[in-house]
Amino acid sequence: MVVVVMGVSGSGKTTVGRLLAARLGWPFYDADDYHPSANVEKMSAGVALTDEDRQPWLETLRALIEEVLAHDASAVVACSALKASYRALLQGLEEGVRFVYLKGSYEAIERRMARRANHFMRAGMLAGQFAALEEPEDAIVVDVSLAPAQIVDRILEELAL
Repeated sequence: MVVVVMGVSGSGKTTVGRLLAARLGWPFYDADDYHPSANVEKMSAGVALTDEDRQPWLETLRALIEEVLAHDASAVVACSALKASYRALLQGLEEGVRFVYLKGSYEAIERRMARRANHFMRAGMLAGQFAALEEPEDAIVVDVSLAPAQIVDRILEELAL
């Protein structure tokens, strides 16, 4: 199984994903580490990525997920996966991919992002992320106002792991 922890920037995907992976004893992959340098440069300059910019990145993540599942292994992946089309690409025809949506209000996420340092995603780009967000209908949804350990507990409950 591959669990994709998704949400807008600043929702806690990396923190929750790492904790979840540690609890499960699974490897953790942060989608941000797979962005081509051109994407990172654009985002660092405050320029939002287009779907065209994201396509190769999503295809790389899809290949990672396929590799994990082909080896009958499990993993946790932190990825924004804001649009239904992105999630469809990540999932493919695999039944072993589950999405966890870390949901929070714009104001709460904006406060979190204002406290972050050394991240290429700028707080000013958050409005674009919320505008692009297509909330998933088939994901486990967890409120980001909970402590990270509580979020992981809820995810594990929902996954029945």
